[in-house]
Amino acid sequence: MAKTNNPLLTGYKVSKNATGKQFSLKSRKGRTFITKYPDMSNVVPSVAQLQEKSRFADAVKYAKSIVHNPVLKAAYKPRPGSTVYHSAIKDFLGH
Repeated sequence: MAKTNNPLLTGYKVSKNATGKQFSLKSRKGRTFITKYPDMSNVVPSVAQLQEKSRFADAVKYAKSIVHNPVLKAAYKPRPGSTVYHSAIKDFLGH
């Protein structure tokens, strides 16, 4: 990883940030790093990963159906400190 002290990048929000898919900014122990954008083109997900991805997609559809329906959204009781959307995803996944 290339370490940077560039003032343009200091304090830059780095959570899951990529610029033009050329490089990525990451933060470790309060320091910002520039890294090559990850090439995931040769990664083959396992059957279990594909199943979990599908299950999560179903959870997102479920949560969106609640959020987009005013009656269901008003009746849904979210978890403390969470939104209706995130609570619905957690409930669907059984967390």
